[in-house]
Amino acid sequence: MVNEKKAVLICLERQGADVDVDLLAEELTLLLANLGITVVGRVDQKRTSPDPATFIGKGKLYEMKALISNLDASLVVCNDSLLPTQLHNIRSILEVEVWDRPFVIMKIFEARAYSAEAKLQVELALCKYEIPLLKGLGRQMSQPGGGIGTRGPGETEFERHRRKLERRAKTLQHKLEKVRKSRFNSRKRRKRNDIPTIAIVGYTNSGKSTLLKALCHDDEIYCADKLFATLDPKIRRVKLPSGKFALFADTVGFIRKLPIELVAAFRATLEEVSEADLLLIVIDPLDKDPLESLTVVEETLNQIGAACIPRIIILNKVDMIDSGQLEALLERLAMRSGSEVVPVSALRKFNVSSLLKRIESSLMQMDSASRSLTDTFKLA
Repeated sequence: MVNEKKAVLICLERQGADVDVDLLAEELTLLLANLGITVVGRVDQKRTSPDPATFIGKGKLYEMKALISNLDASLVVCNDSLLPTQLHNIRSILEVEVWDRPFVIMKIFEARAYSAEAKLQVELALCKYEIPLLKGLGRQMSQPGGGIGTRGPGETEFERHRRKLERRAKTLQHKLEKVRKSRFNSRKRRKRNDIPTIAIVGYTNSGKSTLLKALCHDDEIYCADKLFATLDPKIRRVKLPSGKFALFADTVGFIRKLPIELVAAFRATLEEVSEADLLLIVIDPLDKDPLESLTVVEETLNQIGAACIPRIIILNKVDMIDSGQLEALLERLAMRSGSEVVPVSALRKFNVSSLLKRIESSLMQMDSASRSLTDTFKLA
C-alpha cells in the first residue's frame, strides 16, 4: 500500500455529458484515502472531448506543473481512463507519477486481496491493464532487447515485456478457469438439492457483509467500514421462516466506472450473481445520491448478464437517518425501481425478520410461476 503521498486530481467535464464530475471526484478522493493518499489539489477543464495527446490541454498541464510544485505533490490522478499516449505525455510534461481511475480501483483491489483466488483475479486484471500501456512507456520500449530469453537482437523491449505479460495472463486465466469450473459444479449440486441461492449485491461499503452476518448469525464474517472489504463471495446457509433453508452469497461491491479488466478477471466470482435465483440490492442512504447508486448497480448487473433476475431493493442503515428522510427516500426508490423497498438496519438487526419473510414470499411466487410455466409447456 502507498503511504504519505499527496495527489492532485485531473477532472475533465465534457460539455453536454450527463456525468456528475464532482461526485466522481469525491469518490476518487475516498478511493485514494483508502490507499493512504491525500488529495491536496484539483485541476478542472471543460472540453467537448478529451485531447487525444494530453487528455486536457497542454497549456493547462503546464499550469498544473507549477501547482504540483507549490503543493509538494508527487502523484497526479486522472478522474477518468487514460490512453497509453496520454499517460506517457502527461508524465513527460509533469515529471511525476501519473495514475488513472481504473488503476486506482485496481490498487484498492490489490490491497484487499487476501485469498489465493482474489490475488489471481487482481493480478490478471493488472496484466490486462498493463499490456496496452507498454506502448506509452517511451523510447526505452523501442530499444532492441537481445540476450538470453529473447527472440534475438531484433526483439524490442516492448515486444519482450508484452510477451511476458501475455504469457502470465494466459497462465492466470487457465488457473481461474479451474476455479470457475469448481464454482459451476458447486452451483450444479445446489440446484440438484433444490436449494435456492440469493446473491447480495450493491455499491461498495453499502453494508452487504453486515447484512449477511445479521441473516446467518455468523460472527466470523469479516465486516469493515472501508471500500471493497469483500472480494471473495461468502456463501452461508440461512433458515427461512417456514423452516426451509436458502443459501445467501455476499459478493464484491460495485462502483462507478468499474474497470472492464476487473469485470473480466472476476468472472468466476460474478457468476455467483448472474446464476442466482434472487438478488438483494443493498442501498446506502448516506450516499450522496442513493438513486444514482442504484442506477450504477443496475448497469453493472446488466453488464454481467444478471439484468433479468428477480430482485428486492433493501434500504440499509435506516438507523442513521431521520424518519422524514427515510419516508421520502423509500418513496423515491419505490418509484424508481417499480417495486417494494424493504428498510433495514443490518448492524442493529432491525426489520431483518420481515426481510426474510419478504424473501421467502418472493421465492414461493417464483416457484409457483415456474411450475405454472412447466404445466403450460406439458399441455402444449
